[in-house]
Amino acid sequence: MNLLSSTSLFGFYTLVSRVLGYLRDILIAIFLGTSIYADAFFVAFRLPNTFRRLFAEGTFNAAFIPSYTQQKIRGKKQGKEFADEVFSLISIFLIFLIVIIEIFTPFIVYIIAPGFYDNLEKFNLAVEFTRITFPFLLFVSLSSLLSGILNTNNKFAVAAAAPIILNIVLIASLFISFFYELNIAKNLSIGVTLAGIFQFIILIFFTRKFYLPSIKFVKKFSNNIKLFFRKLLPSIFSSGITQINILIGTIIASFQSGAVSYLYYADRIYQINLAIAGIAIGTVALPNLARSIKLKKQNLVDKLQIKSIELCLLLSIPAALGLLIASEQIVNSLFGYGSFNEEDIYYTSLALIYFSMGVPAFALIKVLSNFYFARNNTKLPFYISFITMLINIIISLSLFKKYGFIIIPIATSISTWLAVVIYLVYLKKNKILFLNNVFNSNFLKILFSTFLMSVFLYYGLNNFEDKFEYANKFKLIYLLIVIGLSSALYLMFTKIFGILNLQSYKIK
Repeated sequence: MNLLSSTSLFGFYTLVSRVLGYLRDILIAIFLGTSIYADAFFVAFRLPNTFRRLFAEGTFNAAFIPSYTQQKIRGKKQGKEFADEVFSLISIFLIFLIVIIEIFTPFIVYIIAPGFYDNLEKFNLAVEFTRITFPFLLFVSLSSLLSGILNTNNKFAVAAAAPIILNIVLIASLFISFFYELNIAKNLSIGVTLAGIFQFIILIFFTRKFYLPSIKFVKKFSNNIKLFFRKLLPSIFSSGITQINILIGTIIASFQSGAVSYLYYADRIYQINLAIAGIAIGTVALPNLARSIKLKKQNLVDKLQIKSIELCLLLSIPAALGLLIASEQIVNSLFGYGSFNEEDIYYTSLALIYFSMGVPAFALIKVLSNFYFARNNTKLPFYISFITMLINIIISLSLFKKYGFIIIPIATSISTWLAVVIYLVYLKKNKILFLNNVFNSNFLKILFSTFLMSVFLYYGLNNFEDKFEYANKFKLIYLLIVIGLSSALYLMFTKIFGILNLQSYKIK
């Protein structure tokens, strides 16, 4: 396996999905702006979308893949039986959960957006849209299990490409609603659930070679199933702490008009790097790391861990600086059209600045937590994530009244960096991670390459300053030129310094 090429493949399809996601959000910004319909849809979409990220972006697999790998090593039949039991139990539980949520939707919306209750129209819209979108949870969760089976067999492309379906369906919903003068926000909600169904059907088709699901009525839980479900909740909470913090931020931001939308758009922008620098690397490395630990190949384990961190930093550090320097131009070029006015650009870019400061930490959490998940240890990541969440809540609640919604991205970044520090301390204490001199040297080279790129980006944006005016229709083209040249320069320097070397990421 080559960590870089596998990550590149996974990252490519993820990039396509995120680009389509940007197109979707640009269209939503044009048609809905930061209106009550936009806020209501984003709250309704936030809950199932948070679960999507928790389940589909490696978090579910943090518990599933090590357990499934262990059963597959014992035999194909054991692997099939284990997967069937997990599939059946999750299906039954989620159907029951969806029924409960559908009944108590107003109460759920009040919990995740209490600020909406002062505006009954917005609150009722959020309730209606949440009831429509929530069945998406069942299909995306089962799709995640199928993706985990594909990933365990080193088939990453289909699992990475599956989320593209959601964006295609939502874009189609937007255009159909616009041309036929239908309710845009409501049809977007319907599109969410339809996309989940389509994604599940397509994944069954591609997974059938390795696994075809069967519903089994489990009378007695086996020890393997008990162990898996004991790991599942801590792993979801631990690996998905960034998404949980964002959900908490949404709850708090609901008390400020437009804040939910500002945070949503800012979140969408930095998520593209997180998907490649954290989720892609963690997803690709986890099956091989779990297998290597089970087979007691320590040299392979050490190399996988070090190269995972190095590749994570190689991708996340320049992205963080790029978002920090070009935040206003990026928000303006992506969303600055139609109903999305200059005030919206200012507040969204402000949120993006503080989110960008945490980008390397958001990515590292995905990678570092896997070092414990691969060893079937979900307790320590759970405790670290719980502390992180408490710090985030304390900072956000205590300072929200004074600073408004902007304290939310600040609190998220601070608490996540603290989690990274705790992870590194425990990884060293538990003698799990050993960073060598080669890694230290490459880290300094990454920092220097990022500095050179940042200088070029800063002066490039200043040189085209007049091209990024709000009314300029071609500002996105200029943004792509400047960022493209800056990225090419960074890749050139990393190649010259010997960091971006395909052979160095080849792990036999």
